[in-house]
Amino acid sequence: MTPLYKTGAALAATVSLALAGTPETCANPKTSCSGSSTNTCCFNTPGGLFQQVQFWDTDPVTGPDTSWTIHGLWPNNCDGSYSESCDSSRAYTDIKSLLKAAGKTSVLDYMDSYWLSDDEGNEAFWDHEWATHGTCISTLDPSCYSDYTTGEEAVDFFTRVVALFKTLPTYTWLKDAGITPSDSKTYSLSAMNSALESAFGAPVVLLCQDTDVVYEIYYGFHVKGNVQNGTFVPTTSTGSSSNCPDEVQYPPK
Repeated sequence: MTPLYKTGAALAATVSLALAGTPETCANPKTSCSGSSTNTCCFNTPGGLFQQVQFWDTDPVTGPDTSWTIHGLWPNNCDGSYSESCDSSRAYTDIKSLLKAAGKTSVLDYMDSYWLSDDEGNEAFWDHEWATHGTCISTLDPSCYSDYTTGEEAVDFFTRVVALFKTLPTYTWLKDAGITPSDSKTYSLSAMNSALESAFGAPVVLLCQDTDVVYEIYYGFHVKGNVQNGTFVPTTSTGSSSNCPDEVQYPPK
């Protein structure tokens, strides 16, 4: 199994790991956003450009002061557009129970520390991310599972998002480039982009609030195979762009 955690240019090579469950086995899978396939259990479509989105929340503060936190994993339709809320019958509202029943208490514990809302309960936030984005991932459709049990695909979604997030240590990558949160200095947006692109292996998108305060980042991936155990390949987040000025604030939590 490919190591879960990669840093530096090694991440650009790909991120791949196997998850428990019974999804369809994909032989010679294609990479999303490249060509087409009738097997939507092994080829993510139409949402094939996945954006792993992270927060840097400072008002109010969420999460550890030395880590960004998870916003979600969004399937972009390869052109900047999104499908949302694709299956209301699978808009689960018991994410904690599903994870516990699947024996994923370590995933749940991690989410309680790193997947946090700044304006609602954490589980309500997770419910929203799953219903809005997770239900639009074709390779997570119940038809892609043998011996399917209700909610199995949501467990795979949250397990995969957490595993992927662990390969994207935004705070550490910036710190390694001499960029640390500060109340007294600003940073060049290009310097932040350069540091993150060098570590990730593809361009990233930083977003600002209050004009110049960095608070969010998009990492883009194509996926070879299914989301459950396919390979995530770093790529440009097509259709997304930064709203930050040339000089930005990166305040401490």
